[in-house]
Amino acid sequence: MSLPAILGGDPVGALHARWPVWSDREGALIAKALESGHWAGEGPMERAFERSFARLQTCAHGLCVANGTVALQLAFEALDVGVGDEVIVPGLTWQATAAAVLDVNAIPVLVDVCPQTLCLDPALVAAAITPRTRAIVVVHLYGAVADLDAIGAIAERHGLVLVEDCAHAHGSCWRDRGVGSMGNIGAFSFQASKTLTAGEGGFVTTDDDSLYERLYSLRNCGRRRPGSAEANWRPMQSGNYRMTELQAAILVGQLERLEDQCRRRAANASALDDAIGAIPGVSPQRCDERVTRRNLYAYVFWYDPLAFAGLSVRSFRRALQLETGVAFRAPYRPLDMSALYQPRTKRRHRLGDEYWAAIDPSRHSLPVARRAYELAVVFSHEVLLEDQADVLSIATAIKRLHAGAEALRGWELGEAVPA
Repeated sequence: MSLPAILGGDPVGALHARWPVWSDREGALIAKALESGHWAGEGPMERAFERSFARLQTCAHGLCVANGTVALQLAFEALDVGVGDEVIVPGLTWQATAAAVLDVNAIPVLVDVCPQTLCLDPALVAAAITPRTRAIVVVHLYGAVADLDAIGAIAERHGLVLVEDCAHAHGSCWRDRGVGSMGNIGAFSFQASKTLTAGEGGFVTTDDDSLYERLYSLRNCGRRRPGSAEANWRPMQSGNYRMTELQAAILVGQLERLEDQCRRRAANASALDDAIGAIPGVSPQRCDERVTRRNLYAYVFWYDPLAFAGLSVRSFRRALQLETGVAFRAPYRPLDMSALYQPRTKRRHRLGDEYWAAIDPSRHSLPVARRAYELAVVFSHEVLLEDQADVLSIATAIKRLHAGAEALRGWELGEAVPA
């Protein structure tokens, strides 16, 4: 193959994926919301979106909330998770998953992930349970769905509540059921990078009628839901965690194209899985066969420097980006070493010496999560919306880097590169 681009060769291609994707449809819906004068929450577009998205996720109930972090916090409050409770959280996730546990004064217990999926390892979940464990949070990470069969059985066996963090998995299904429908509560994010977005926003799902009433009150200053029976409600302390009608208008338009985007991402990811899986030294994140509809927030693959003449993963990512125009990065930094997960920097969390010690992230061991941070490669979901031939150019570029690995390693070490 020709010389890698970082050494002066021509790039394999230039992918120019953009996100978010929108059209005049969103503009018309926003104009309609503006003209209605109903800019606050619980307008007709919000209610329509709630019904449609809950139905897509095969859930009886769904509610829009301010953002994905709030969705998790309200889930814990609705489930009465709080002081003294331990909550099992994957150590490889965005910091908000664990921060929401802190926000209800419970204790995040960081548990390592499976190397194949980068989702919670069921065996380690079972081993982490103590008499104080109250809840398990599964995170459907990047392009994978956590093992809901195994972890759901563990939760049921120990009488624990199960929360699904679905911020990366809009539209995904496990055994033909939407994610967010198999735990007690599901939580979604509509932040700007997500595959369903309004810039910001969140969503909670549940099949439980009483939890639905509690979630409604918790997001709406403690108020009773209009039309609900007085017997199903009790006064509670809460605040305003609502979404606006303008955000809902964008989501109505975004939802109309989500299923087609899911199919496109899944097809391109499957083709790339096959292509990358045939190259020495790289292997894709595994998609469980029980995932019957796959949406991806990002595509992930493992990198083995030994198969590339010892070339560091940092240099590999840089060289691959120059070949394709795609931004390649590391996965999330594990929570035990994350600069964004620092629970002991807030005085509000100093509830006592025992709690202070319990929330120290460094007390946890997360070797698989650390290895993923050091050796995995990630790129964002919008790339998977491009033509399949263009997406497969990523595999072509990896082959070129593999063929030129010795020269790339020499370049990394500052040695002269042959013309």
